[in-house]
Amino acid sequence: MITISGFRAEEMRSEMRQKRLHGKGLYRVVLFLLVLSVVTGIITVCGRKDRSVQAADGEDRTTFTLGFDAEFPPYGYKDDDGEYVGFDLDLAAEVCKRNGWEFVKQPVDWDSKDMELNSGAIDCIWNGFTINGREKEYTWSTAYIDNSQVVIVGAGSDIKKLSDLSGKVVVVQADSSALAAFTGEDASEENKKLCGEFEDLQQVSDYNSAFMNLEAGSVDAICMDIGVANYQIKKRGDAFRMLEERVSSEQYGIGFKLGNTELRDKVQESLNEMLADGTFEEIAKKWELTDCICLGQEGTDAAYLQDAGSKKDEPFVKKFADIVGRLSGGMLASLMIFVFTLLFSMPLGLLVCMVRMSKSAVLRWIAKIYISIMRGTPLMLQLLVVFFGPYYVFGMSVSARFRFYAVIIGFSLNYAAYFAEIYRSGIEGIAVGQYEAASVLGYTRVQTFWKIIFPQMVKRVIPPVTNEVITLVKDTSLAFALAYTEMFTMAKQVAAAEASIMPLFIAGLFYYIFNFVVAMVMEAIEKKMQYYR
Repeated sequence: MITISGFRAEEMRSEMRQKRLHGKGLYRVVLFLLVLSVVTGIITVCGRKDRSVQAADGEDRTTFTLGFDAEFPPYGYKDDDGEYVGFDLDLAAEVCKRNGWEFVKQPVDWDSKDMELNSGAIDCIWNGFTINGREKEYTWSTAYIDNSQVVIVGAGSDIKKLSDLSGKVVVVQADSSALAAFTGEDASEENKKLCGEFEDLQQVSDYNSAFMNLEAGSVDAICMDIGVANYQIKKRGDAFRMLEERVSSEQYGIGFKLGNTELRDKVQESLNEMLADGTFEEIAKKWELTDCICLGQEGTDAAYLQDAGSKKDEPFVKKFADIVGRLSGGMLASLMIFVFTLLFSMPLGLLVCMVRMSKSAVLRWIAKIYISIMRGTPLMLQLLVVFFGPYYVFGMSVSARFRFYAVIIGFSLNYAAYFAEIYRSGIEGIAVGQYEAASVLGYTRVQTFWKIIFPQMVKRVIPPVTNEVITLVKDTSLAFALAYTEMFTMAKQVAAAEASIMPLFIAGLFYYIFNFVVAMVMEAIEKKMQYYR
């Protein structure tokens, strides 16, 4: 019986080895197909030549979908009643009324506006959209608003003129006219020189975040559109003021997909009618923008009259290499977040686990509350609390240098809670007999934990820890909540600037390769921990 049992046991182990080998072979095949599909997708989608296509926009159009930034008052935003309102939305509503179209308001992520437009999800970008510097990227209406970029500072700031911004931290919205005014190809030499004298030029996703940073003292000034600036200062009271000097001037227009002149002409015709019968001026008066309107004036039709020809296409390899180079800084930033978060969160998680398993009821409840909060609220909210909390709770100003530390603190506190529960499950899964045997052998409690329980716990928790580590790689993109530019945020910004989805594919490939390496390392560690095989 012993021989037979031994034979059967050996046979079962042999079958298990064969299954594992078969599983590994299948895993490699699936991995190869997945990588091949990603690379093929990049080449197919990103290597495709841009074409100027005349949209099929016949008389049977029934809807008009407008893409806009819902955090850009007074041009488009959500009011106190939860309705999307604004100057541009009122203009678009009147255009739809005159053409018999159903008006669809579609808020979009500003960094993804070009993908929304080119995919056909929206019909146009109409939201204080600057023509200057983008003349060849869209089919444009005539300009209808004269706009300027201005600087906002705190009411008590010692910054009186643009030259005082030297050595200061300035914040702008990502992919905005303000950013282009300092770093764009058409930026003036004066502005480029001034930008070079800044301590830092930071980017945020929206102007509410910009004002929070300025109020907390982490930045010294905001550069933004004058219309938005006037609205924000009026809404926020006496806490802020505008510098008299202007950074730049530009014009707003309506951007359509390159080549879609048919829809553009219909909208333009309606706008001209509204200008002639006074409707346009009435809407401008309602939103206090009468001093800025320029529709129908001389010099507003340059982009409108240009030839909507196809863009010059770069070789795929050159374009790919250029984008990878531009994303390299973001890749390093993501890697730093990943490494430092693991460095601090894993030991902190073990400490929280020990408190959670303490004999003291008070300590146990403190640990439970901490874990509940960390796992029950969004990581993005936790990052905002860590960064802005010192100012709003204690009145302490936070410096720009604190931004990176806040990211690491927020991530570490969040992941420590998850690791604590994973560790606890591994410890509680160890049989009581292990403790009894250690006691018989004369081990102290500390020796029992570190020499017997801890190694077995590590062996048990590697699979769930691997899941959390892989999730951390992807969660690094949330650092942009604190205006910390990591890889995915940079990819979105490059995608917006290039009007291409290629940077996002490259970002996806980076995350996949990063996670593949992480999974291989963790798998190797797991094999090393298989003592009994």
